[in-house]
Order: sequence, then C-alpha cells, then structure tokens
Amino acid sequence: MKTLIVLAHPEPRSFNGALKDVAVETLRELGHQVQVSDLYAMNWKAELGIDDFMDNRADPDYFDLPREQEHAFANGSHTGDVKTEQSKVMWADLVIFQFPVWWFSMPAILKGWVDRVLSRGFAYSSGHKYGSGLLKGKKAMLCLTTGTANSLYTPAGIDGDLHHVLWPIHNGILAYTGFTVFPPFAAWMPAQLSDDERQQCLNAYADYLRRLETLEPLFFHPREDYDDNQQLKPGIKARSGVQWNPRAGQSFEQAASYFAEHSNDKV
Repeated sequence: MKTLIVLAHPEPRSFNGALKDVAVETLRELGHQVQVSDLYAMNWKAELGIDDFMDNRADPDYFDLPREQEHAFANGSHTGDVKTEQSKVMWADLVIFQFPVWWFSMPAILKGWVDRVLSRGFAYSSGHKYGSGLLKGKKAMLCLTTGTANSLYTPAGIDGDLHHVLWPIHNGILAYTGFTVFPPFAAWMPAQLSDDERQQCLNAYADYLRRLETLEPLFFHPREDYDDNQQLKPGIKARSGVQWNPRAGQSFEQAASYFAEHSNDKV
C-alpha cells in the first residue's frame, strides 16, 4: 500500500509531528511506501484565488472558480505546487490527514490544501461526487489531536459528539470526492499527558495502523438510498450518526440510538 501523510502543524517536535513519525515508521515496517507533505515546512500557500490561474485562463474577463479549476486540470495548467500534490494523491492508496483540531476543524493551511488540491475536475465534477467521486477506490483517515478531554466530545459533552464535529470533513470533503473513509484516531489533549501516557498514545496509534485494513469504514448512505431530491427515501433509516429521517419515522434521538447500536469501530 502507498500512503500519503498530509501534516499540518507548525512545530516539527509537536505531538502531531510524533504521530506522523510513528505512522511513517509503522507503515514502512509493514512494507508500505510512504510520502509526507509537511505543509508548514513546504510553506504551502493556503489561499485559493485568481493568482492560481494566471496562465491559460478559460475566461480572462470573469473569474469563475469552478470553471477555471476544471479548465486548469483538463489543460495541465494548474500551478506547479498543486500539480505536485495532485500527483501524490493519485499515487496514494491511502491519505492520512494529520492535524490539531483548531476551532472545531482543521487548520487553515490544511483547508487551503483541500481547496487547491482537491479541485473540481480532479477530485469531483458534475455527476461525479460521493459514490461516483473521482477519487473512488482510494482510502482516507484523520489522525488528530485535541486540546481538551474526550469527555467533552461526547453526545452530552459541551463540544458535541466527535462524529458530528468531523462530519464536514468526513462527509463534505472525503466521502464527497469518493474516498472510503476510516474511523479517525484521536489523541486527546496530549499536552496534558505525562511522558508515559504520551508514549502509550503513540503505541496505540501504531497498533491502530497495523489493523487499519481490517477496520470497518465509516458508513455513508449510497446514492440509491436517496430520492430524486437527494433526500433519504421513506423507510430508509439514517445510519450515519449525523442524519435522521422523519419519513422513516425517525427522530434525531432515534437515529443517534440506531447509530450507536449499528456502528462498528467507535472513535
């Protein structure tokens, strides 16, 4: 298996850096090939804008971003840094996103990588999203750190259930572009742990990666579960842990209970 690790942390000696090192070592021990995109070390440009399309514009008079992205991919005129990262994604069987949770999401530099690299035409296009996304057949997962305890990321916790927090990434980025998405690995508030506890967490991540290919991916409803308006059909009970279907007689609470009963590998 070929793995790309996209790292988004400004300090190489951080716990995120240590998790990245464990992943590289563990995956190579398993015989896998590994590449790392260290976004801060690369001085990655996060902003997606008109300067990404200065050559060979589809329309030099009006900036239509989706059109320009599709045109750039079709004509090989993406900027060099974007083309390099897209070639890494195409090379990879698995993409691991390594980052600290900042403001309930990924750091801006990583979101900028998503904006620029997983572009229209390359990762998705009209009629090619979710189950028909252009990256179908590839796998992805998140490895993240938090600044607070796991008890805060529960259905009753002040920060909310982690599956809900990560839904915009898991569903809106990864599943949308066709990835098969594995459950995330969360390192809970490593800054507050002892050296022994941090090592235990690193060991747990190594163990997680060793059994990754045996894990059940996260569930996303297939296209046939939706009607022509892309609403869950009557009778289809929502299983994602975030959706619920009133047309199946489901309340939010019933859907959450159904998810708890039927989900496999919990965070």
